[in-house]
Amino acid sequence: MRRYEDTYLHKGLRKQLITYLRDVRGIRDNRVLEAMNIVPRHFFLDSAFDRIAYDDRAFPIGEGQTISQPYTVAYQSQLLEVKPTDSILEIGTGSIYQASVLAAMGADVFTIERQRKLFEAQKDFPLKERFPNIHFFYGDGYKGLPDYAPFDKIIITAAAPYIPEKLMAQLKVGGKMVLPVQDEEEFQTMMRITKNDDGTWEEETFDHFSFVPMLEGRSDQGSQ
Repeated sequence: MRRYEDTYLHKGLRKQLITYLRDVRGIRDNRVLEAMNIVPRHFFLDSAFDRIAYDDRAFPIGEGQTISQPYTVAYQSQLLEVKPTDSILEIGTGSIYQASVLAAMGADVFTIERQRKLFEAQKDFPLKERFPNIHFFYGDGYKGLPDYAPFDKIIITAAAPYIPEKLMAQLKVGGKMVLPVQDEEEFQTMMRITKNDDGTWEEETFDHFSFVPMLEGRSDQGSQ
């Protein structure tokens, strides 16, 4: 069994990453940066990536999925404008790194994973005791979690072909959804959606990113 250690080397590399995200990539939300500074990213990767876990790039985690690059995690988290009391729905648990950053900011995180193997691997989540405010679900992200709605915020960590209306219905009035929406090219446009009290919403567009596609259904069943 792997031993999870957060050494002085890891902490130093993490501090360098935070400085890079702030000074070079322009991340300004100090609460995001503080959360990323206390969450050991190397815990979420195979030990083979230990020495490069704090490079600003994505890595494979199995099942055709990746752990997003730190800049992407910081960017989406900053757009969410997270408050400590927020209830946040995350679509696409993946490595659990994004959920952990949100949990470190004090949010109550409800995260859905459609890949059974990745979901089952969550039982060995090394930060489970530190972040009891992360709640794991196996299911179809397009359907969300209506039994736990409404949510203050929703974050989608895969490329959506459109803004899912079932998820918009689970967002509180005044709530925000951050997601990458597929455009005509190979990249996606990051968007922030704010829900109005009449059920309509306002859209803001930001930079371009590259995500794996958001798929319907679960890995043990066909699309529905």
